[in-house]
Order: sequence, then structure tokens, then C-alpha cells
Amino acid sequence: MLADTLNARPSGLAEAFALVDGLDDALVHGLARLDDDRAAALDALVTAFSATPLADRVTDAIGKIVSGTVTDDHLAVLAGCRVALLGAAHDALLGGLDTALGRSREPFPAAGAPGEAGHLVAGSRSWLRELAIAGWHGVDHELAAAGSPAVRALLADPSRRRLAVLLDGFAAELRAAAPVATLPRVPVRRWADLWARALILSQDDLPAGPAAPVDGRFLILGADLHEHPTVFRCQVHGLLETAGQVRLVRTSVAAAKVDTISGASAWRMLSAFPVLLSGLAGHRCLDVSEMTLTAGGDLLWDETRASAGEPADPFASARVLLGGAVAASTAPLDRHPAAIAEPVLIEGYTATTEALDLGGVTVGLDVERLPAAGPITPESVAASTAVIGLLRFDGDRWVIQPLAVQTTVRKKPVVLHTGDWALGPTEAKAAKAEAAAGTAVDVLRERAGRLLRK
Repeated sequence: MLADTLNARPSGLAEAFALVDGLDDALVHGLARLDDDRAAALDALVTAFSATPLADRVTDAIGKIVSGTVTDDHLAVLAGCRVALLGAAHDALLGGLDTALGRSREPFPAAGAPGEAGHLVAGSRSWLRELAIAGWHGVDHELAAAGSPAVRALLADPSRRRLAVLLDGFAAELRAAAPVATLPRVPVRRWADLWARALILSQDDLPAGPAAPVDGRFLILGADLHEHPTVFRCQVHGLLETAGQVRLVRTSVAAAKVDTISGASAWRMLSAFPVLLSGLAGHRCLDVSEMTLTAGGDLLWDETRASAGEPADPFASARVLLGGAVAASTAPLDRHPAAIAEPVLIEGYTATTEALDLGGVTVGLDVERLPAAGPITPESVAASTAVIGLLRFDGDRWVIQPLAVQTTVRKKPVVLHTGDWALGPTEAKAAKAEAAAGTAVDVLRERAGRLLRK
């Protein structure tokens, strides 16, 4: 049943993507330069939302934008349409996957109390409006840099940190690409995603997401490692055993770094989280007490509320508990096909370095996400007999990102996990390279400490 689901597409998915593509194309050329075709693409949103509670607002906003009037309120409606369309696509894809896996999902609770309105977000809305009017092709060095004052102001307020980091990264991409008109190819979907999310987060009185403390046993399934030039992030997927229930949850820790620190040595940046790292490297469960769990299934990691537990094989945990685990619903703003990352256990397949054959249905392997900071390689996946991975929807196809494999290395059966090197590489060649890189890390830390003391 899973193979059939991965090979099928929900009804209306292509039409939803077509509407989003039309809106995104208008953002490429700018709302100040709408020709007949792009105006028609925006008008199609009016028809699509005609039977929804947004109908009147969409009709008014699109009409004003096409006629040349672009306000913050009109753009908020446009971003809301985009978020709603991609959210519907996310829900349709995830609903089919849940049915195939037999996975139950908790409904997302009602929004919490509205946040405080503030003047800080007005600056970000102003910059985002200028971007939409000019379009990506109209972004030059001056316009790309115009967001810096808003970012600086937001970074000073911890409650706005999510928006600040998003805008900071978005502005950095635009500055690196400016003048965008000279680019051979524009990342249309990505920039529109960032623009729409930032615009929604820039609204006044945005409700806070519900969260509550939990106690239980955290059984690790695998780690998804994200390495960028200036940051290293480890997102751990696992099962949280609480009184009478097993939930699918994830937790993340991250640290800033420099570009020269990469691969296995990047784990050294997470030395502030020894309990989590020992659980990853030692294949142990972790006991958590009064740790905050959001309604979206994110466990906000706090080392002071965690302790190492007994050994726990991730494959044994997956075989026994994953099938009956309850998943959290995705927060409304995070509902996007590209955000789907569902933990699964796959067995009984034929593998290559590029795909898994599930009884005649081929599912791609997302080997580009295999981290240099872990021992799993495309070749070890191709020789595997079982895999714990994340099912993702990439473009127009389902792919599996391996987090752990039962495989054969040098004719010996082994189990490899992306978090095996959390306390240092266990493979001789990687350990030698990491030791050399570790010296550089120590030198950089010593120099940074000297600068701070001055």
C-alpha cells in the first residue's frame, strides 16, 4: 500500500502548484510590472478562493494589486493565499501517507493568545513590500541591503528571533545574487517561500504556538544533520514514551561555526549538549523531565532536563513502536510539501545507490543529504537490507533520506547511523582527518577567547 501511495498523486495537486507558480512568476517580474498574462494568473486566485472564507478579501486585494495599488494588507492576503495553497497540498500528500502507513495524527490545537503588536515588524513589512513591487529581477545591491536595519532591530528582541534569522538569511541570499537581473536562473520557489513566510511572521498579533511540559523516555530513531558555512544543526527524530502513549517527536540543537570547520569536526561545535550526543553515539534512550513539547511535535531540548538511559537499538524501537506511534499535526505556517519529513522503517527492498525498488515501485534515495559528519555512504545504502529514513516530497516525487541502515561493509553485517560520530569518528580514516581538524577548532576557540577577554 505504501508503494502505491508513493507512486500516486492526490487529486488537485497539479492545479494547486500551477496557481502557486503563477503567483511566483508575478513576484519574479514585480507587482509594478504586471502584464496581461501575470494579471490573469493572479485573477485565477480569485476563482480558486471564491468558495472560501477568504473570498472577499482575495477579490479586493487582487483587484487592487492588478490596478496598481499595493499595500501591506494586500500583500498579506497574497502571502496568505500562497500559504493556504501549499498547506492544502501538504495536507493532501501527508493524508495519503498516513493512510498507507496506518499512522494516526493528533489535530493541531487552537491558536494561543495573540502576541503583542509592535513597531519592529513594520520595518520588515516595508522592505518585503519593496521587494514585491520591484520583483526579483529588480533587486540590486541597494534594495538587497535595505533590509539590514529591520534585521538589526528584530535581532535585539528575543521574541522576534525567528523572523530576524529568516530575514537575515533571505537578505544575505539577495545580496550575494545582486543584481539579480544578471542571474542565469532565479530560485523562484525558494525566494517566494521565504518572502511569504517572512510576510506572515511580520504581521501584528500573530498567535503563539501552544506548548506544554512532558515527562518520558526519548527513543532515538536517527539524526538529520544540516551543515552550512556558518552553522551546524542536528535534528533528532525519535519516539517519546509517555504515560500510556508513544509519540513521534523531533528535537534540534545548533551552533555557529566558521566555514573551515566541516565534516566530522563540526560535531565539536555541539559540545554544550553532552547528554544528547552520548545518546546518539551510544545508541541510548534519554529520560526527559518537564521538557517543553510544542503542538507541532518539537521537543525543545534542555540538557538540564535530560539524562542518559539504557541502551536502545533504533531498529528495535522502530520495529516495535513506530507503527503505533501518534504523530503531531504540522503548525499551519509550516505546512508545505517541502517540509514533509516522516520517519519510516523500510525493509524487503532492492537497493542501488540512487533508489529503492519496493516491489516494482521505485522510490528515489536522497543521497545528497547524506552528511560528511556521519558514516553512511551511497554504497552502504545500496548494500543495505533495512533503512530508517525520512520520507520527503522533493519537487514532484517522493524520496527517502536515510538516517540509519543495516548493511554489509567488507563482507560483515553492520549497523550505521548518521549520529554515530557525535562523540568522534569510529572509522580510522575519518578519525585521523577529524583529529587534524580538531586542532584547528581548538586554535580558533583559543583565539576567540582571547579576543573576548580583550
